[in-house]
Formats: sequence, structure tokens, C-alpha cells
Amino acid sequence: DSLSCEQQRALGVRCAQGVIDLAQDPRLAKALETALTPDVSALEVEEAYKTAKAISTATFTACGRDADWMAQAEHFSAAALQAALAPADQLPGMGTAAWKAAMQARMARNCAMIETGQGSADSESQRQYKIAQAASG
Repeated sequence: DSLSCEQQRALGVRCAQGVIDLAQDPRLAKALETALTPDVSALEVEEAYKTAKAISTATFTACGRDADWMAQAEHFSAAALQAALAPADQLPGMGTAAWKAAMQARMARNCAMIETGQGSADSESQRQYKIAQAASG
């Protein structure tokens, strides 16, 4: 909560970066690359946000499928980047951009773990705690 909007965005983008490998749509990787670019313009951030939102919206129906866990993982990966890049006035409810991105990233990782039967939910949360500690000084 004590981080600035820019710090929130950077932390959220790092959370999304941790699960980008779960997304099949190359536009999402490109949007993440844009978000990670130093001195990225506000217009570029807005375009990356729109891309992540479009992919998140398009893949939302995958969350209703019983067996396609990787499609669900892609949805949550896109939702993580969308949360990280969302304009402050478009973040409904409680929580910060970084928190919302972190939760979506954890959901993505959980879906992948269900699909593969490998991994640990703790590893994603521990990774996020480490980057949060580094971001807060």
C-alpha cells in the first residue's frame, strides 16, 4: 500500500512476468516486453493494457472448461498483466494493482500445476515476496 502508482505497476508487471510462460498468445509477451521497457510512454502502457485486457476477455470463457487448465492459466496470465497496467481509476474493489496482479499470477500458476501435477504454490508466492521486498527497499 505504501508504494507509488509507478512502483505498484512495476511490481505487478514483475508478477505477470513470472507467469508469461503459461500464455500462448504472442501479443501478451509483446505487451509485457513493452511494459518492461525503461522510459515507456503512457501511450505504450495504455496499448499494452488494452492488449492484455483483450486477451483476458477473450480467454475468460476458458475458465468454464473443466479440462483445459492451460487455457485457464493463459487467462490468468493475461489478467495479471491487465491488473498491473490498469489505470488507477479502473481498479475496482479493494487491493492495489500489484496485489491484484500477484493474485492473478498465482491463479495462473495453480492452473498449470493442476495440468502438469508438478510445482508448488509456495514457489510462486515466495518469488513474489522476494520481488516485493526488493521493490519496497
